[in-house]
Amino acid sequence: MAEPRPRRTHARAFEPTRALGRAVFIAGLLVFVAVLIGRFDLVVLATPFAVGTALSLMRRPGRAPTLEVTAAEPFVVEGADLDVNIGVGNPNPGGFDLVVVRLAVPRWVRLERSDRPYVVDVDPGTIAGVDLHGRVLRWGRHLLGPVTAHGFAADGLLISRAVQAPALPIKAYPAIEHFDADEAMPRAAGHVGGHRSRRPGEGGELAGVRRFGSGDRLRRIDWRVSLRTRELHVVSTLSDRDAEVVVLLDALHEAGRSGGIDGRASVLDTTVRAAAGIAEHYLRRGDRVALLQYGGQVRQLRAASGRRHYMTTLEWLLDIAPAQVADEPPPSVFGPHMVQHNALVMVLTPLLDPRSAAMLANLARAGRFVVAVDTLTAPSSALRGTGPWGHVAHRLWALERDSVIGQLREHGVPVVPWGGAGSLDEILRGVTRVALSRTVTK
Repeated sequence: MAEPRPRRTHARAFEPTRALGRAVFIAGLLVFVAVLIGRFDLVVLATPFAVGTALSLMRRPGRAPTLEVTAAEPFVVEGADLDVNIGVGNPNPGGFDLVVVRLAVPRWVRLERSDRPYVVDVDPGTIAGVDLHGRVLRWGRHLLGPVTAHGFAADGLLISRAVQAPALPIKAYPAIEHFDADEAMPRAAGHVGGHRSRRPGEGGELAGVRRFGSGDRLRRIDWRVSLRTRELHVVSTLSDRDAEVVVLLDALHEAGRSGGIDGRASVLDTTVRAAAGIAEHYLRRGDRVALLQYGGQVRQLRAASGRRHYMTTLEWLLDIAPAQVADEPPPSVFGPHMVQHNALVMVLTPLLDPRSAAMLANLARAGRFVVAVDTLTAPSSALRGTGPWGHVAHRLWALERDSVIGQLREHGVPVVPWGGAGSLDEILRGVTRVALSRTVTK
């Protein structure tokens, strides 16, 4: 009883093509006409069609082709090359005439000749590969596929039903917007790192020269001062400390149309790439970096350091998406309590929503060191509306936005446009001065 089941399954795996219908129709028509008019010589004409069709169907395969889609790398960086292999297998002792493979390509992936099907010749019991080369044009999670294949057999008389392989997930990490800040952090108070601390200890930052005391190391002796004063003096240093940096991403709105890595960047593109650059810079210096998302789903990545945390940061950034609802997260879900009091908060925001300005003001009032990084880098002409009043509306909007920026600066929140390397040095210098003045006041 178990024998017929595979045969029925195999039969359902293939369907007749129009060629099989034509061959059967012609052979049957010739035989019918021969019997009808008594011209049995017409049977000779029908014989090649009948015999050829029968011989071809005797060589029909029992199973449909198999599919497997793999990528050369588990992840890529946007703009990098992408290598994909489609493996087409033939599990039958007999061969297919050919296998036609079609691949669905997402918007931000470009592959060679992806607008047409691929034809593969697969020998019996082997796997043939189709190598595809292309690029990923934008960061994010992309689904390459699904991949479908049809196998033609029996001299084109049979076609297999569609065999589909699941879509291949591709992770494209954002290209790093190069960032480099030379200024110290406002409150570096950890245990390791390359920042100047307010605490004395072992480090490379000179704090002063003092008299030699019990427990001082001999290598700290300053011989010039000791010879001049005829007393041993040692060099005192400030310990090297790490800092905690919180990168807060404003995802309330998306503005502009993304052109990928080769085109114009949208607000979300600038935000994500800037966050990756800032995180890479401070993690490379041994600092702790945390990430927060404001808008939509409130997400948080706890502060940590190291190479592994950098890869976790890039993975976390892939799921950034603009908010779909206009509701503001309640204070119990998002607020200053989520940020350490000694952390430097870098808020990447386009300042397109009054809620963003209110969030910055709340953080500043809570005593956090806040730097607002303006990610609205699109030219003014690209933001103007159409119509006779487009210029006037854009001008009014720009004036209102400048007023909001001015109010934030009055509340002690510096606002600086994102410009990559060194663009935040002047602001960090001012924040450090404010932190020192607070320490002296206390």
